[in-house]
Amino acid sequence: MKILFIGDSITDAGRTYEDFYNLGYGYPRYFKDLVRLGLQSDDIEVINKGISGNRVCDLEARWKEDCLDIKPDLLSILIGINDTWRRFDSNDETTAQEFYDCYRRILTSFKEECPNAEILMIEPFVLPYPADRKDWRVDLDPKIQAVRELAAEFADYYIPMDGKMASLAIKLSPEALAADGVHPTDMGHLFIAQEIMNTLFGI
Repeated sequence: MKILFIGDSITDAGRTYEDFYNLGYGYPRYFKDLVRLGLQSDDIEVINKGISGNRVCDLEARWKEDCLDIKPDLLSILIGINDTWRRFDSNDETTAQEFYDCYRRILTSFKEECPNAEILMIEPFVLPYPADRKDWRVDLDPKIQAVRELAAEFADYYIPMDGKMASLAIKLSPEALAADGVHPTDMGHLFIAQEIMNTLFGI
């Protein structure tokens, strides 16, 4: 089974681009370790194609090379926070409709090219730390809704990560999971990996 993780810096997590099988230091690596422990198997091939700073339009630009040509058995996508972030740090807005349309195009092409593959969609998230991250909700929430609508049409598995992160942050604190509200700490990455493991394998 070949699993491809694709997305932005949350998925990238410091991977070495020159090494096709380098997983970085985040949830893709933790997931592979959990698979080996939980299933006691090395039969699952894990590939990381996250790139820091990517928006959904960037995924579309590299979709053939970094997704379709790989032909995964299962595709995991986590994208969207930079589509919000760039509005606030660069005044470069991606509207919810633009986000939806672009995301839909890449999902449609994947279904056409890899009809037997499964799709795991993970919704983007932001935690309320620092305080200005609360202002991002006005932009991110419609994009999360777009992801949920697309998941209902395309996904085999879905993780409502924004809600799950928020719930855990109440118990542990937001900064324990993501020091800037976006990029997970080691604990945050491990939590994402555990959620994926549970969603796919019930472990």
